[in-house]
Amino acid sequence: MKSPASLRFLLQPPTAREQAIRVKTTGWYTPLPDDHLRIGISRGVPRRFPAGFRMYRKLQPGPWFNSVSTLEYDRLYKAEVLALLDPAKVIADLEAIACGKIPVLCCYERAGSGLWCHRALAAQWLSDALVHQSAGVGHEVLSQDDHPMMPQELRRGC
Repeated sequence: MKSPASLRFLLQPPTAREQAIRVKTTGWYTPLPDDHLRIGISRGVPRRFPAGFRMYRKLQPGPWFNSVSTLEYDRLYKAEVLALLDPAKVIADLEAIACGKIPVLCCYERAGSGLWCHRALAAQWLSDALVHQSAGVGHEVLSQDDHPMMPQELRRGC
């Protein structure tokens, strides 16, 4: 059962800062408001996950995703995935896929699990390239550099 604090974002109207966020991130199982749409960027989808999501395979990691160090993952993801994409086109694609809803990039790892996830790298790339915030659901008040799924060794200033 989710704590009332963790569901706060579902019950309150969005702040001006939250309204400015064009793309968010979260794990597959995080509850979302009706005006958000899950867009998977993982290499797969959880078994028996209910319909209603979309996939954006251009942001999924390569086959090396679970076999390299964090630093090598960062290098490969940036070189083999992000470098091949135009961030403005990615945002346009995600907004088109979401059909008026807020696009939410989804992957397996949950915030607070102690694990990191490539969705933080994708969010940082979008934020850096387009100068807009791309936050985690329920973590909209954090700066991009404090994304809950960013690996510690890749945080700026570390």
